[in-house]
Amino acid sequence: MRHQTFDCADAAQIIVEHGQQARVHTSDALCCGTFGELLQGQLPVDSIVRDPHFLVTMPIALFARAHFIPIEGSQSVSVFPSHKVKAKGFAESLVIALGSSGGILLLQSELPEGKGLASSSADLVATARSIACCFKRRVRTSLIEKLMAQIEPSDGVMYPGVVAYQQRPCSPLSFLGQMPPLAIVGIDEGGTIETVDYDQQRGEISASYREKYRGLLDRARIAIPQGDTATIGRIATASALLHQEWTPKKHLNSMLKASEASDALGVIVAHSGTMIGILLDRTAADFAGKLRSVLVDVERLDNSPKIYLTMTGGR
Repeated sequence: MRHQTFDCADAAQIIVEHGQQARVHTSDALCCGTFGELLQGQLPVDSIVRDPHFLVTMPIALFARAHFIPIEGSQSVSVFPSHKVKAKGFAESLVIALGSSGGILLLQSELPEGKGLASSSADLVATARSIACCFKRRVRTSLIEKLMAQIEPSDGVMYPGVVAYQQRPCSPLSFLGQMPPLAIVGIDEGGTIETVDYDQQRGEISASYREKYRGLLDRARIAIPQGDTATIGRIATASALLHQEWTPKKHLNSMLKASEASDALGVIVAHSGTMIGILLDRTAADFAGKLRSVLVDVERLDNSPKIYLTMTGGR
C-alpha cells in the first residue's frame, strides 16, 4: 500500500486520542481503480444530453479501502490520512444526507494519487460503501454521484464492469459489459495532474474530432460485450493518439513501437494523468512470451514498469 494504513490497534488509538466512544459496528469497504481510460473525449453536441465530455472505464485490480467508525453525537468526520480532504467533505455530506452521525474515516489505497488511476473517485466510492454498511442503509448510486459531482469529475468506478460515463455531471451513459482478461505493462511518466485543474483547462474540440470519438464509442459498445480484444486495443490506441494534443505522453511513440514489436494489442493512457501502458491479452496462447518481450522493451524506457490486471467481474 502506498499510503498510510491502519489496523485495529491503530483505530483504537485514534479513538482514544479523540476522546470519543465509538459504536461497536464498523465496516470495511473497497472500490477498484482504473488504468486511465479505454477511451476519453467529447461527443457531438446533438448526440448527448447535458455535457458532451465522456470516458469509458478500464477497471483494474487495485483498490482503495475505507473503514468508517461512527461516533455518537459527532457532527463531523475526521479522516486519516489527513490530506484526504475530498473524502472528508464527501463523508460529511453523505452522513448529513442520511441523517446519521459523524465519526472517523480511515483510508488506505493501492492507487497512487495524481496519476490517472481514479484514486480520488475510488476513495469516495469506498467511503460511501463503508458508511452505508456501517449504518445498514441502502444508499442510492444517484446520491453518491450527486455528492461526488459537487467535489470533482468522477471516473465511474461506482459501477461494476465497464461503463461509458459523463465525468462532469457524474452520470452514466451506458453499461458496456465486462472487460476481458487483459494485462497492462505500465509506466509513470512522472509528476501529478489534479483532476479539477485539468477539467477546467481543457477546451472544446472540432466537430470532426467529435465524430471520431462517437465512432470509437460505437465500436466499444460492440467489442467489449464480445470480448474482442483486438478491437479493444485499437480503440485504446486511437484514443491515446487523439488525446496527444492535450496531455502529451513523451513515451507514446516508443510504447507504440514496443507494442508493435511484440504484436501486443496496443497502448492505453491516463488521459488526465501521467500513466501510459501496453495492453496484452492474458488468454492468448503466447501471452507469457509477449509479456516478456514487452517488459524487455519497456524497461529501456523505465526500469520499474508495473503489471496491472483488468477486473473481469463485479467489484
